[in-house]
Amino acid sequence: MESKIKTLNEKLELSKLGGGQDRIDKQHQKKKLTARERVTYLMDEGSFEEIGALVTHRTVDFGMQNQKFYGDGVITGYGTINGRLVYVFAQDFTVFGGALSETHAEKICKIMDLALKVGAPFIGLNDSGGARIQEGVRSLGGYADIFHRNVKASGVIPQLSAIMGPCAGGAVYSPAMTDFTMMVEDTSYMFVTGPNVVKTVTNEEVTSEELGGASTHSTKSGVAHVTSSNDIECLEDVKRLLSYLPQSNLEKPKDLPFKLGDEIRDELKTIIPLNANKPYDMHNVIKGIIDVDSFFEIHKDFAQNIIVGFARIGGKSVGIVANQPLILAGVLDVNSSRKAARFTRFCDAFNIPLLVLVDVPGFLPGTDQEWNGIIVHGAKLLYALSEATVPKVTVITRKAYGGAYDVMNSKHIGADLNYAWPSAEIAVMGAKGASEIIFRKEIKAADNPEDKLLEKEAEYAELFANPYKAAERGFIDEVILPENTRRKLIKAFKMLEHKEEVLPNRKHGNIPL
Repeated sequence: MESKIKTLNEKLELSKLGGGQDRIDKQHQKKKLTARERVTYLMDEGSFEEIGALVTHRTVDFGMQNQKFYGDGVITGYGTINGRLVYVFAQDFTVFGGALSETHAEKICKIMDLALKVGAPFIGLNDSGGARIQEGVRSLGGYADIFHRNVKASGVIPQLSAIMGPCAGGAVYSPAMTDFTMMVEDTSYMFVTGPNVVKTVTNEEVTSEELGGASTHSTKSGVAHVTSSNDIECLEDVKRLLSYLPQSNLEKPKDLPFKLGDEIRDELKTIIPLNANKPYDMHNVIKGIIDVDSFFEIHKDFAQNIIVGFARIGGKSVGIVANQPLILAGVLDVNSSRKAARFTRFCDAFNIPLLVLVDVPGFLPGTDQEWNGIIVHGAKLLYALSEATVPKVTVITRKAYGGAYDVMNSKHIGADLNYAWPSAEIAVMGAKGASEIIFRKEIKAADNPEDKLLEKEAEYAELFANPYKAAERGFIDEVILPENTRRKLIKAFKMLEHKEEVLPNRKHGNIPL
């Protein structure tokens, strides 16, 4: 028996070495942790239970039978993060560059199936050169098996992807179908086709970093939701993001202990400038209404004219969607609509209440927007907020003009409570544009058209550029003082915590993709 135990221990030790010490050293030289080090750091101490440590590939072509490593390039298993059960895989770049084989895929699929059966988050730490070409279609089939499970798990359990090295070719589609994709600056990249293929096909000269690095995907494409400066920071971001989420769609996020106090925030009194055309930072509004240091922004550097992220209000996890008047005056455009719609649908899938902060002058005009489908992309946000059944609360801080007023969680599309500050302006359009249309003949006939326009602007603003017409119709439930906003929201979300809403019986809607 001793010899058998010795054999087992030897095999387990070999599995922990991955591709060997030389390759581990090379990983460290690139300022990257190994797969095993990442799992150890991510999980609670001593909680990780590995599954499939002694799996090896089955390939005999191209001399592969002479190159076998226990684990076959991926570490899989389960454990806890801050006491919560999670399932995880970590691709091991020291083994065949983390390339995915048939057995590699089977290991990932096995824990995905377990996560779905049990109802617990699934986390993928990606660091792979792509499909293992020695296996041909078998490795491609392995990817498809993973993709299929990503879709089955979507909206059922949270799926998080951390890109901590290369992720190329077909490998990119699994992270793309998970809920959040995180990338590490300078050491991770994602692309469907690499720089060499791009040069061959389009004659473009581009580096891996320029084509698909963390900066590119966090600012230009929106593929990356969060970027981190190194592996450790990325893993910390995974832990923090997880803290706002429930285990599955059958649960709600866990509340933190909270006791209602004064909750008046005087700093909110002076945030809105006297000049309606002057910008301000909506981050300061968010800071004034949430629990201290609780905001975790998503897509921070992409479509910055809208802000999305998680926070806590009175200890409750809340998803925030907010126009940002500091960027493009807070208009809605193709990217901001898409960004907010996706975030809204995630929150709704996982029972996270939504707070929508509104200061929007409308949709961005122009041929670029129209030709790139602003109609369809704007409809995505409208669809997402209309469909959402979680508690939905809106606060209009300043402008809410035109169709953008409707889209930004208005009462008409199912918001539960709609508040407005006294500074709110709710109308079809701004006073100047409206006056030029309504009083066009009168202004043209005036001795001094410019003075007449200013007079009519003031007249229109007095009548419509305020929250009171909407309040009279019941479209605004209450006009509140800015400093009272936090207290109102704490009570509102507490009141709405047992909200239930039943959608029509259907297979699924046809969201305007």
